[in-house]
Amino acid sequence: MGMFCFQCEQASKGTGCDVSGVCGKKPDVAALQDLVIYQLRGIGYLANELRKKGVINHDADIYAIKALFTTVTNVDFDTERLEEVVKKGYGVKEQLLSQYKSHFEEELNVLPEAAKFVPAETANELIAQGEQFGVLATQSNEDLRSLQQLLTYGLKGMAAYADHAHILGKTDDTIFAYIHEALAALNDEEPTVEQLVSLNMKCGEVNITTMEILDEAHTTRYGHPEPTNVSTEWREGPAIVVTGHDLLDLEELLKQTEGTGVNVYTHGEMLPAHGYPGLRKYKHLAGHFGTAWQNQQNEFDGVAAAFLFTTNCIQKPRSSYIENVFTTGLVAWPEVKHVTDHQFAPVIEKAKALGGLPKRDGKSLVTGFGRNAVLGVADKVIDAVKQGAIRHFFLVGGCDGAKPGRNYYTELAQTIPDDCVILTLACGKFRFNDLEFGTIGGIPRLLDIGQCNDAYSAIKIAQALAGAFDVGVNELPLSLILSWYEQKAVVILLSLLSLGIKGIRIGPSLPAFISPTVLDFLVKEFDLKPIGTVEEDLKAILN
Repeated sequence: MGMFCFQCEQASKGTGCDVSGVCGKKPDVAALQDLVIYQLRGIGYLANELRKKGVINHDADIYAIKALFTTVTNVDFDTERLEEVVKKGYGVKEQLLSQYKSHFEEELNVLPEAAKFVPAETANELIAQGEQFGVLATQSNEDLRSLQQLLTYGLKGMAAYADHAHILGKTDDTIFAYIHEALAALNDEEPTVEQLVSLNMKCGEVNITTMEILDEAHTTRYGHPEPTNVSTEWREGPAIVVTGHDLLDLEELLKQTEGTGVNVYTHGEMLPAHGYPGLRKYKHLAGHFGTAWQNQQNEFDGVAAAFLFTTNCIQKPRSSYIENVFTTGLVAWPEVKHVTDHQFAPVIEKAKALGGLPKRDGKSLVTGFGRNAVLGVADKVIDAVKQGAIRHFFLVGGCDGAKPGRNYYTELAQTIPDDCVILTLACGKFRFNDLEFGTIGGIPRLLDIGQCNDAYSAIKIAQALAGAFDVGVNELPLSLILSWYEQKAVVILLSLLSLGIKGIRIGPSLPAFISPTVLDFLVKEFDLKPIGTVEEDLKAILN
């Protein structure tokens, strides 16, 4: 079968990309990513069975999160790297198979086919193998496929968060155990709807643990975020612009550029880095370069700076500035130079050679309203609600993207009444975080909680407010209006649903992988609904 991918919000015609990905993914890349997922099903089955015997294979644990992460939208478009991922996975699977043989007496023919998979030798043969295991080939029942893909994308998103935490030295065996359990379940050719719904809800639950340890990793290393004004002005001189999510990459770069005369700017989802005391202390962390890439896809063109792309949620570099781009970690694209082990000398030299940025005036953005900062003024917030000064809270956040329809979030933020507070996080905030919203009783009306990685903070804030008012989260004057783009947004939604949160509005379009029957279930069970018009939605929420 040919290419078919509908894992992100950009899915062609709202159904799926079947010629080439809107994100830039080519059919050969799609096939190899499908092969990675197929092989992971076999690895998951073996690891899950061995865990029942008390046998834990740490190589399989780490491989699973990193391999899943490589298949997230915009992370890896490099066929050679993906071939390496498949071959490394085969080594891990053979290791597991050897352990399995020593602990189980059954014939190996009882294993699912994915556990017996042997990758081909050549690149073309690997691609041909991958084409056999695409989305449409794995399940003929549309509703079961929908739930299986929802689970698969939830696993991908969770793996991204787990990898961020692992890089910073934080792991939790609950996460690894669940990932193998879920991957193993994807081998079942005749699952029940109930089984798959349960696995999806558990995915959301375990992801809360994942985000919790990531939060701990960040705050332990860098301190708790503090409200911080961040300038978008440019200083004259050599510059490196860092985008993505990986704070460790940013920290190591700041260490290596200290005293070199090179200024470092954040971009997109790196803006919240300025709120961490452990990163803000570097004086050459000069400011924020610009908006999220989705808003101004040409903003890097002709800019004499080096660009460091970390993790995902970023666009594949344009050919006009590709020579100035470097990637780290799992991020890999053909023709782009890859940096390993935080050896940033080539990036620094490129920044110096380019001559640098001219001086440019800018504006001020505010970030750093993590859970500690918000809960530190909780008494003022609670009093403001009781006195009627704050009528409602809106969480307007999530992913940004290039498809039409996302101006809804700008219009919404501008239209929300002045007696309401807007919480925001992730790159969706770049639709409106440069606007002036004022304050209520000294409390800013717009509170930037941070990256999508900081969704745990938003959950803790909501739970704390619910506790203070002695009500459930669903009884709070709080509405969640989310924008989605890729798989981390999927797993955050599963986390919110697993907490029983209802009435979430999602847009700009509903996921193409959700079948009508599954959508009907989500609507009836959780009151999940698509965004409408700003006027209609605000009227329904506030009246």
